[in-house]
Amino acid sequence: MSFVFAFLPKSKSYSARKIHIRRVYDVMQMCIQRNDFERATRAWNILARCKEVNWRTLWTTGVHILAENLDASEDASEKDAKKIDFLRVMMLQYPDDRETILKELVLRLILVDQCREALDELELYLPSFPYQDNPLLHIYAGLLSLYLAQPALETASQSNPTLLRDAQSHFERARALGPNSTIADAFLWRVRKCH
Repeated sequence: MSFVFAFLPKSKSYSARKIHIRRVYDVMQMCIQRNDFERATRAWNILARCKEVNWRTLWTTGVHILAENLDASEDASEKDAKKIDFLRVMMLQYPDDRETILKELVLRLILVDQCREALDELELYLPSFPYQDNPLLHIYAGLLSLYLAQPALETASQSNPTLLRDAQSHFERARALGPNSTIADAFLWRVRKCH
């Protein structure tokens, strides 16, 4: 029995159901490779309903398919809202993977220019374990704070000193967690220059 993509654990005997699930998974992966996201979505929907399928292995694939399967009748904001809602549901349903999903959620919020909301999400989770020990989340929080601290183009006001301090503390925390973080060092230098 040969399958194109590894999915279920290898076993000496497969039931007809497991063989069918493996084939559906192969079809989904082939459709993704061929940019046939309509069929990939249908295969993903079938797999999502199977009790043998571990959701932890499929949520990133779901986000990818959702991101690529763009319905021409929907506007961009509706598509982005669906992606963000999907990630929020996944965070609630799979608390063990919340840290990884949070990174993706924050990135998606940044991409749709909802920087304040992205920073709010981070500020909600960063004070608690295990998020407080994740240097990437601190870099995201620092970058968002730095971005939001900048004055608007139409006003001649100063940068927001509170957000600059927040950015500095996030970059310092990221550097403490990952001493070789050149990104944290570079932006820490930038924040100090803004003061």
